[in-house]
Amino acid sequence: MEELLPFEKIKRKVLIKKESGSDPAFGCVPKNRLLETSLKYGIINLNKPSGPTSHQITDYVKKIFGSSKAGHSGTLDPKVTGVLPIALDNATRIVQVLLNAGKEYVALMKIHDDVPEDKVRKEFKKLVGTITQLPPVRSAVKRQHRQRNIYYCSILDINERLVLFRVGCQAGTYIRKLIHDFGLQLNSRAHMVQLVRTKAGPFKDIDWVSLQDVRDAFEFYKEGKKDALKKIIRPVEDAVSHLPKVWIFDSAINTVCHGSSLGVQGIAKLNDNIQPNELVAIMSLKDELVAMAHAAVSSDEMVSSDIGLATTVFKVFMERNTYASKKVEGKE
Repeated sequence: MEELLPFEKIKRKVLIKKESGSDPAFGCVPKNRLLETSLKYGIINLNKPSGPTSHQITDYVKKIFGSSKAGHSGTLDPKVTGVLPIALDNATRIVQVLLNAGKEYVALMKIHDDVPEDKVRKEFKKLVGTITQLPPVRSAVKRQHRQRNIYYCSILDINERLVLFRVGCQAGTYIRKLIHDFGLQLNSRAHMVQLVRTKAGPFKDIDWVSLQDVRDAFEFYKEGKKDALKKIIRPVEDAVSHLPKVWIFDSAINTVCHGSSLGVQGIAKLNDNIQPNELVAIMSLKDELVAMAHAAVSSDEMVSSDIGLATTVFKVFMERNTYASKKVEGKE
């Protein structure tokens, strides 16, 4: 059975409120953006190497591209490797959306005493569900007990005292602490030998790239060869692929870009099962990210109502006047 994070299990339908198209004179379908635009508004699914800190890796990527700023989502300890989404320049604020998304790791644990394999497997099943953790002494959060959800946890292999396992968990779960506590659960001790993050929200190990890939692609780009870099720089919209969406008319976009709340009359279509206060991505009909917002009412109310508040906008991504002139963004 395939192991999935909560958002991966959700299959959302699209509800049509009013059929509409989008004027080709405005905006741009994300996949058709100029590469030069993507370099200022894209995100990289990086496979962080062991050794440097997440901040050092992000700074290195920033220097490769000569970006004014860059940001990563979900800090990994220096020796931990794996998925580290890095956003460039104007896309940097999107990493906040990823911080609370579910994570998946593959870990190698060593138990300090000889414990029967059947007991290890039996106790391991008890990890799934809600656990209580006390963050490590050296951590970025206040050190107090807090609950975290373990969505799935399965043993991949056991070799004497070494246990290889996969775990899907709520953001902010400390795997090193999970392993330590599991050792105590066995009336023994245990420590983490190796850890790889294989998912961070919608970003996965299946299509991550290395630092060397990034550097080589940028060197090719400087020589006029763009294909490799096009595959590496992903549209910022990929970072909200796991969120419910509300698509709005061209005529409503500029109002939202000025920070105004969205009324139901501005909606063309939307995902079903949106609940009040839920985080949603407001999109153009070309699937461009316009803004992040919180739903004011349910999706059913958005569809059935002709007047009223639909969402409250708290973070705008699209530049103002993108849909207020007849200038077409360059496409490739």
